[in-house]
Amino acid sequence: MIKKVGIITAGGDCPGLNAVIRGIVKTAEYAEVETYGFLEGYKGLLENRYIKLDSSITSDIIAKGGTILGSNNKTNTFAIPVKKENGEIELVDKSYEIADRLKRENYDCLIVIGGDGSLKSARDYTRRGINVIGVPKTIDNDVPFTDTTFGFYTAVEIATEAIDRIKTTAESHSRVLILEVMGRYAGWIALAAGIAGGADTVLIPEIPYKLEAITNKIEQRKRRGKNYSIIVVAEGAKPVDGEMTIKATVEGSPDSIRLGGAGDFLAQELQKLTGNETRSTLLGYIQRGGDTGPYDRILSTEYGSMAMQLALEEKFNVMVTLLNGKLTYVPLDDVAGPDTKIGEQSSNIKNVPMDSVWIQTARRIGICLGDE
Repeated sequence: MIKKVGIITAGGDCPGLNAVIRGIVKTAEYAEVETYGFLEGYKGLLENRYIKLDSSITSDIIAKGGTILGSNNKTNTFAIPVKKENGEIELVDKSYEIADRLKRENYDCLIVIGGDGSLKSARDYTRRGINVIGVPKTIDNDVPFTDTTFGFYTAVEIATEAIDRIKTTAESHSRVLILEVMGRYAGWIALAAGIAGGADTVLIPEIPYKLEAITNKIEQRKRRGKNYSIIVVAEGAKPVDGEMTIKATVEGSPDSIRLGGAGDFLAQELQKLTGNETRSTLLGYIQRGGDTGPYDRILSTEYGSMAMQLALEEKFNVMVTLLNGKLTYVPLDDVAGPDTKIGEQSSNIKNVPMDSVWIQTARRIGICLGDE
């Protein structure tokens, strides 16, 4: 019978994380299960830093953005850099020590709230004999086997408001304005916000773009008397025969690539080709911060409560999911990719399919997707 559960929030912060924690804790309290939150994600798990959770801590956090437990996206417990006596750096697998400690301290289950990389590590801990339940977290909406990840719709609301705001400046100054949003390998945010905000062009990682297609759209609008254009570009969008714009790499991180600059690159190219004054705005972390929207508060609570319920039913090594409109679960092994080795980064990403209703809608209403 389940008596003690650990919780970590891993990877980037996301609207709804606190609501998930609250859903877990409230459900656990009714079942007289103790919950402990490890601080700063896998880093806190490595260092055994945690707090005991109860309703006195979680009762008023449903709307609060970020995570009361803190997070970290640089700690890979399967490859921790350790300095040897000769000064060389050696990567050491600390997961065995962590798993042994969790067992000694009588944790019946570890609930990992995270995105693709964090859930891949969660799957790896099942291989160390730990009972794990995953909860899909990312504003990018790119975790497989889910209709929607929590945090996504709040991010879309923020991006849509940004489009509404830059549109007035674009119209006033007859400019081409570009909004760069998050979305490394999947363009869900860009596509949804682009449709909702009335953008003229939306560029996503799934469809490499042609500069000619974008300039044609700008010129088409000019002929119709519209001397401004709004372009939404996902950070991972790239030109045909080109590469993603990488800002930096972080050594030792399970998520080492840092993107940035796709909007600036596009602005420079379009200004040269069209002569239009072109500016880029990077929305950045604004998409992830602030209060959680109502839909994500509900979805997060559902996910948290369901995760705890699965623990009570001893249905382990799975991820909670909203699939075909129903709350259910899928094996963590499927989420991570069954052929992905321990310690490797997951590449099992949910991309925007080309037959997506959003793709079809965008094309029907004349949004340029950069390919035609």
